[in-house]
Amino acid sequence: MDGLTFEGITKQFGDLKALDNVSLSIRQGEIFSLLGPSGCGKTTLLRICAGFETPDSGRVLLNGEDITGLPANRRRVNTIFQNYALFPNMTLRANIAFGLQVAKVPKKEIADRVEAMLQLVQLEKHAHKRPNQISGGQKQRVAIARALVNRPQVLLLDEPLAALDLKLRQRMLVELGDIHDEVGTTFVYVTHDQGEAMGLSDRIAVLNHGVVEQVGTPPEIYEAPRSSFTAAFIGDTNFFNGRVCEIVDSEYCTVEIDGLEPRIRMFNDKNLRANVPVDLSIRPEKFSIHRQPPDSAQERNTLRGVVENVIYLGSHTKWWVRVSDEYLISVTSQHSRFLLDKDPIRWEEEVWISWHADDGYMLERYNESDESLVALPDTEVQTLEDEPE
Repeated sequence: MDGLTFEGITKQFGDLKALDNVSLSIRQGEIFSLLGPSGCGKTTLLRICAGFETPDSGRVLLNGEDITGLPANRRRVNTIFQNYALFPNMTLRANIAFGLQVAKVPKKEIADRVEAMLQLVQLEKHAHKRPNQISGGQKQRVAIARALVNRPQVLLLDEPLAALDLKLRQRMLVELGDIHDEVGTTFVYVTHDQGEAMGLSDRIAVLNHGVVEQVGTPPEIYEAPRSSFTAAFIGDTNFFNGRVCEIVDSEYCTVEIDGLEPRIRMFNDKNLRANVPVDLSIRPEKFSIHRQPPDSAQERNTLRGVVENVIYLGSHTKWWVRVSDEYLISVTSQHSRFLLDKDPIRWEEEVWISWHADDGYMLERYNESDESLVALPDTEVQTLEDEPE
């Protein structure tokens, strides 16, 4: 079996259960991200893979071989840390060659492999410099070259871009993708940054309190979250809770939202029956905002409200629209056309927001009689984390 597999990994530190029966299968050659907030267990799982921690139970398999008991130096796994861990007294060429020298690889082969890595990360002209003479992005590339020169089967990246500024992080994401395409090594990428994971990964595992909430491609994670945690953690969203009222045309249903009129129409992808409680997640960009009531259409939902806040962000504008005492809805609109000759919707204006019935996502609320349902909190549903005060 090719690839990296975690089977039932559990790890406890004192009273803290860092990982709780985690099982994952990572395909050979893919970029797989472990995503979650601080303390969710993602770095612990990475350290177990690298051999720096031992699980209390479970196994780690690499290409079908059980490596759980192997020491770190005998695993075909290399790690890139947040601080890069470069040797300050060595040149970049010597930093990259160090692991090969320790392994007593012949000098000619070392020279050839180091030169190939320098070309891969485009640092041939800087090979004679020391780490304190290059930029943060260049240090990152040296760390990647030093890890890849040993030809690992898996490269572990622990928050590798955390120390870089935003524009450099964005550029390094592209470079990491290009390097991966060149070498084809399996990358396991640990981050708490949703944008990094979404932009780089073939697949993502979302972790929360040591448990895997969901595994999927970036579009699957974003468009079809399985839990309220995933929906809220990946990007911005609006939550509503209510009850299925009526099944329409076998594929759609109407939902009565607590404290909101009228009922709304939703695609019933989970085939829920009438009278079943349900929570909804609707992304801000799925809404359209209007000064006048939009044309009625069976497949569209419309709500009237008042703008309570508006923020212009260059590429897009965000509005917070009060549609009831309970709900302040976040709406995002991209600026695809020149904006200065238009009259933008402003604070305290009455507006209508609309969205297609297919563009919301239903989250089944936990029921004690059916443990297969996703557990959702019973607290009052909130809108975005960045809702203005």
